Amino acid sequence: MIDWNDIRHFLAVADSGSTLSAGRALRVSQTTVARRISALEEALAVTLFERSPAGYRLTEAGADLVAHARKVERAVQSVTDTAASQQREISGTVRVTTQEIFAVTILAPILRDLHQAYPAIRIDLDTSEEARDLAAGAADVALRTAIRPSGAGLVGRRLCDDVWTLYCSRAYAAEHGRPTRRSQLVGHPLIGGGEAGLWRLYREWLQANDLEAAVAMHHSSAAGLLAAVRSGFGLAVLPCLVADNDPDLLQCLPPLRDDPHGLWLLTHERLRHTPRVRVVLDFLAERLTRLDRDRVPN
Repeated sequence: MIDWNDIRHFLAVADSGSTLSAGRALRVSQTTVARRISALEEALAVTLFERSPAGYRLTEAGADLVAHARKVERAVQSVTDTAASQQREISGTVRVTTQEIFAVTILAPILRDLHQAYPAIRIDLDTSEEARDLAAGAADVALRTAIRPSGAGLVGRRLCDDVWTLYCSRAYAAEHGRPTRRSQLVGHPLIGGGEAGLWRLYREWLQANDLEAAVAMHHSSAAGLLAAVRSGFGLAVLPCLVADNDPDLLQCLPPLRDDPHGLWLLTHERLRHTPRVRVVLDFLAERLTRLDRDRVPN
């Protein structure tokens, strides 16, 4: 099965001659472009480019495939244009509830793109600490961290694992070093907090590793916690889906792979086929799943 996104990356490299330029054009990392090209070559069982310090040059097989890839590109664009005409007819308010740490980081650009694609849909974003009751109509869509969500009439999907680990900023690592083992954490200040729900999970991790006494600053909001880490004040435990997609942050320890928590996208069964809600669910699911798939720890 060939992924259209792999073909899109193939054409970008064919046009620019390098994974760096292609990454800039597609707004992804150079590593992601190179991985996409390798995936397409593996799927097709052919070598598409000759790699050299000067860049990527199409092989004969790669050059033969460019015209076919252009046809695929035009077909996808035709589908996109048809969908766009239908999108303009979908309107209304969709109330989305989630944790602040996701709202102020990964969701912000996704919701921007959602607005560009569906300008008649208005998003009402709720970052309240209280878990909104979807059955009672307190929200339409929820993005939640859970082992398995519970609630009457909830439907949805588990998007990805919700793994967490310790991060510092590039500025902090340059000045104080980057601890990469638990034994190296002694003497490094930790930043705590990030709202009650986040702090509960974070504090459990600190207690399990006998590190709670190392907390030198505590923030009551996720935005404050992230700002303190980015400033170079110290280290903090953060969700990998957020931190691995932040170029200013460096992963210090590998995440625990046996964590049963997942990131769930939910709605109530009575809303699942409502056009504006369905659009938001599908858009968020596709983008968040892709974000998890493409994330590479810094």
